Amino acid sequence: MRLAIHSLSALIVSVCIAAPAVAKLPPPSDEAKAKAAEAAAKSAWTDKVGGYQLCQAMSRAAEHYRKAKKSAGKEAPAAVETPACTDPGAFVAAVVAAKPLEAAGAHSPTTMATSPPNSKATAAEIQGQPKK
Repeated sequence: MRLAIHSLSALIVSVCIAAPAVAKLPPPSDEAKAKAAEAAAKSAWTDKVGGYQLCQAMSRAAEHYRKAKKSAGKEAPAAVETPACTDPGAFVAAVVAAKPLEAAGAHSPTTMATSPPNSKATAAEIQGQPKK
């Protein structure tokens, strides 16, 4: 009986802990999407560089093996034709064009200003009424 109570309480606790993890997250912003795309491009480039370096290392190891066999007086197997190692070049990040200020929401408010922000005039004077 105690085991069932402990199992039931453990189940309730785990459901309470896991429930917030199911909550819906807001969609990522354009900036976050751009950063994710750049990170994916950088990761793909890194994989290509790793493949290139592995290709060069395998070529050096095979050449060393053939030289060692020949220096020992044994017949080395013929080299297998493989595609040449291709250098992926330097990583070039995609340039993301910045939003114009109007699209970024950094412009003035839509309402027209009736007076300078540091004016000492009273509201009545601004509206053209005599000061009381």
